[in-house]
Amino acid sequence: MNVLDILQARGFVDNVTHGDELKEYLSSNNVTCYIGFDPTADSLHVGSLVPLMALAHMQKCGHRPIGLLGGGTGLIGDPSGKTEMRKIITHEKIEENKKGLRKQLARFLDFKDDGALLLDNAEWLTGLEYISFLRDIGKHFSVNRMIKAEGYKTRLDSEEGLNFIEFNYMLLQSYDFMQLAKDHDCLLQMGGSDQWGNIVSGIDLVRRTLNKQAFGITFSLITTSSGIKMGKTHAGAVWLSPDRTSPYDYYQYWVNVDDADVKRFLALFTFLPMSEIEKIEKLEGSELNKAKAILAFETTTIVHGKDEAEKAFGASTSIFGDFEIPKGLLKSSTIPRKTIAASNESVPCIEVEKDHMDQGISVVDLFVKTSLCKSKGEARRLIKQGGGYVDNVRIESADKDLFLKDFDSNQLMLRAGKKKYYKIILI
Repeated sequence: MNVLDILQARGFVDNVTHGDELKEYLSSNNVTCYIGFDPTADSLHVGSLVPLMALAHMQKCGHRPIGLLGGGTGLIGDPSGKTEMRKIITHEKIEENKKGLRKQLARFLDFKDDGALLLDNAEWLTGLEYISFLRDIGKHFSVNRMIKAEGYKTRLDSEEGLNFIEFNYMLLQSYDFMQLAKDHDCLLQMGGSDQWGNIVSGIDLVRRTLNKQAFGITFSLITTSSGIKMGKTHAGAVWLSPDRTSPYDYYQYWVNVDDADVKRFLALFTFLPMSEIEKIEKLEGSELNKAKAILAFETTTIVHGKDEAEKAFGASTSIFGDFEIPKGLLKSSTIPRKTIAASNESVPCIEVEKDHMDQGISVVDLFVKTSLCKSKGEARRLIKQGGGYVDNVRIESADKDLFLKDFDSNQLMLRAGKKKYYKIILI
């Protein structure tokens, strides 16, 4: 099956250039493709999963993906999809962030024997001479056409406007495409739908300078069924780094997705066959919850490894109750089908010294300390509305303090609402 058919069937594709020619190109060649990742943080987040999974599908179909780190473009900042200028990042921070991104890309791509490449555009961008760049590359770009690109139009219409530094971003990304086409015969660039203008511009530059036909694929912006951008929660972004979002919290994000999103997310964020995913269409209630557990297990396995996924699954069942996954439900999944030994060792926890318990500790303070609530006011509202629990017993007053006697075997479980837990351990 053509990889383009696979990506379309699984819901990745928003738009393509040269549709028929691209399909023929992918069917007849071992293609090299790329996606760029600017190192604006030391970790990618859930919003980056679509391009990461797309690269992985390309490799599974025999093509060679390139993960391009934007060590050069990251110093500028892409204005696409932004209404204000990105914060300028230092060289030192860029280098630090690249280390984290390299590690995460290796979870999705196999770099052995050049089956995939990990490159950094700082290699060719930071040494460019300005006058030569303008003469050789800038002459191919029409300002009139550039300002019609959606990313530039949005910024031009915003209160802050478009900075001249950012205006150059399209030229630099196009230059990346030309460089990869020249050095690695990479003729396919992929990216989010907000990258359409940059990708088309790169295709044009490849044609003008190398006389080669290049192609582009853009991906749909993924939102939840309620219209929220992927990966946004009350606590902020859901990161791929375990140092920012624990494997347990990562698992919980997926197991708590809306019922309407389960099938779509299984197609996008797992490698399970579509023939199996199609069969969950009519599942409801507890049966659909088991499909959610598989979604959470598979996505956590991809990002954090099977051991961490099993720990998160065990911790989740220890809190919410054990259940067995039917053998016929998404049967290609490696999730344990039988109830595994209950364990909550992966549940987020904090330690409190016993010596500090003589005067008691406020439950409101604990909700803030554990990040279950952002503020004391939010914690008080939660308790007033009946959503605060200690060891599954509802907290009746926001003025409640906890003492040594409230801890069973030196620990207790704090809960906010139905699904957010934190373990408090006495030391």
